[in-house]
Amino acid sequence: MKITVLNGSPKGERSDTLVMTRAFIEGMGRVCPTEVITVHAAVANIEYCSGCFACKHNGGKCIHDDDMTGILEDMLSSDLIIYSFGLYSYGMPGALKNLLDRTMPLSSWNMYRDTEGKYGHKFQYDVSRMRFMMICGCGYPNSKHNFEGAVRQFELKYPDNCGIITVPESPMFNIPQAAQFVSPRIEELKDAGEEFAKNGALSDETMKKICSPMIPEEIYAKFANGERH
Repeated sequence: MKITVLNGSPKGERSDTLVMTRAFIEGMGRVCPTEVITVHAAVANIEYCSGCFACKHNGGKCIHDDDMTGILEDMLSSDLIIYSFGLYSYGMPGALKNLLDRTMPLSSWNMYRDTEGKYGHKFQYDVSRMRFMMICGCGYPNSKHNFEGAVRQFELKYPDNCGIITVPESPMFNIPQAAQFVSPRIEELKDAGEEFAKNGALSDETMKKICSPMIPEEIYAKFANGERH
């Protein structure tokens, strides 16, 4: 299975969320061989979308000649696209949002209307085999009133074949002193990846487990606020 990871974190390899993403992919590797390409959006040469819509009339060719050409080729040859990012202002970090905007060449000018009355642009390519996953972490103690904006955007962008994982307290993944709490979650994420590779989806039980706080939210908040005693 070919997987393209779009890492939106400005921290690059030091991303907290990337730790979760790689654990998930490692679990998938228990079921099938994986080929992984990681794109670090913060350092890629990606111009802003100019909104000219040329790509929708010329077979998907963008007017900008930059790294996005190769990124789109990698995406189109992949079975799974993972958007991996930490929550910034309740949404994607700017570099990843820019990359997302530049995926416009994948869709055509022609529109469709779904059963709920929502309109969208049809893909210019056959993406029926492709799945899209959002793995997002945040520094808050729980998921309430935090991830909703990012989740809804992803659901609207990819209404079909879409999976979403949101994990609070994600800075703990890069704190050595938190290993006793993080290690069990890493194993749960590996198990989740294995389940996803086998079934193409995650059960409600698995989602509840991996998207929950790792330590009581009140304790996490105290530590985050510098209250050590």
